[in-house]
Amino acid sequence: MAKQRQIIQIQEKVPLAKGIPLSIQHTFAMFSASVLVPYILGISPSIALLMNGIGTLIFIFVTKGKAPAYLGSSFAFISPALLVISQPGLGYRYALGGFVVTGLLMCCVAVLIKFVGTNWIDAILPPAAMGPVVALIGLELAGSAAQTAGILDDTGAMAQDLDPKAVTVFLVTLLLAVFGGVLYRGFASAIAILISIIAGYVLALVFGLVDFSAFASSSVFELPAFQTPKFNLQAILIIIPATLVVVSEHIGHQVVTSEVVGKDLLKDPGLHRSMFADGFSTALSGCCGSCPTTTYGENIGVMAITKVYSVWVIGGAAVFSIFLSFIGKASALIQTIPGPVMGGVSFLLYGMIGASGIRLMVDSRIDYSKARNLAMTSVVFVVGLSGIAINLGDVQLKGMSLAAVVGMLLGLVMYLLDKYRLTNEYEDSENNDEVLKSFSSSR
Repeated sequence: MAKQRQIIQIQEKVPLAKGIPLSIQHTFAMFSASVLVPYILGISPSIALLMNGIGTLIFIFVTKGKAPAYLGSSFAFISPALLVISQPGLGYRYALGGFVVTGLLMCCVAVLIKFVGTNWIDAILPPAAMGPVVALIGLELAGSAAQTAGILDDTGAMAQDLDPKAVTVFLVTLLLAVFGGVLYRGFASAIAILISIIAGYVLALVFGLVDFSAFASSSVFELPAFQTPKFNLQAILIIIPATLVVVSEHIGHQVVTSEVVGKDLLKDPGLHRSMFADGFSTALSGCCGSCPTTTYGENIGVMAITKVYSVWVIGGAAVFSIFLSFIGKASALIQTIPGPVMGGVSFLLYGMIGASGIRLMVDSRIDYSKARNLAMTSVVFVVGLSGIAINLGDVQLKGMSLAAVVGMLLGLVMYLLDKYRLTNEYEDSENNDEVLKSFSSSR
């Protein structure tokens, strides 16, 4: 009979000889996705690695070492940030101002949760609306992955002159990422994305697709590229809707992590602590020129596979990320990764993000025989994917941002209708317990 794998608990210390490779494993698991965000936004990955590491240590401190989570670069802000960058007279520093405001809003949500609990979240954003909003984070970026790979042009149309070498690199990277997670065993399965990037990069080298000019001009050791935020109402209003997504994403991750570690993290250390830490890290990252942070599903997956839940291991990964951020050659080398390689990885990563929203709906056991749930999910998906937009002055809400707002409004209306129906049925019914049970199941 196979020996059951030993579980390393949340606050359990791990011997250094074992802790170092376990920490590096977590760094590898988050690495490719975390540096992909600054790569897309056009900033140095080194500042993201630095602030991700610092943010993770802050998270561990605020949650009293009771909630294992790695804070990596958030994908939820890519679309609104790119929109801010593309606006005349604006740029990335104005997106940073939006990140700071978003982080502070998350801190305010944490304070609200501290005093009023979490029941209001289910009322405003029930799983039938929350799931598709989370899924849209990845689905909305599907076209961006194809553009990064060079398959689509800047207009979203099929590229006319496809380079056979670039297409080959893209396909090899994608296939290794897809099948690696299925076929690899042990440690290799946890770093399937990293292996696919390395293999795609080597193939790109063979085909002469790698530009080393940035690497040649970089220093071995250098400070990360800090930037200060600028604040503009238009930019802030474009960024703010993503707050709805990261709040729901954070709650979903904490629920999943609770299931993995076998402990209700929403109660101890409390959702208010983890939410505050996530928001504070995002605001701090915005002040320093990095991208927003969020709890990472990749690292939750590593914990589920290895059964190593120790915050000491997570903290070690954060320290390693901070150290890596000061190696200038490493940051420059990351930036030499060609588009077909990152596009191949993006195809899977964006799909994984979309699938995480679907998983949230499955795990929540939403009853789609109820018209209210089917209607909410359907409308949120169609609003997010149809391309429709609403202009509020100079601000345009579309895609994931508009879908999140619509989902909240629908959730609130459905909640009020349910309460109205409950009141009437409660007054008319002789079996009030059955009425209350029916209302609870409808949520």
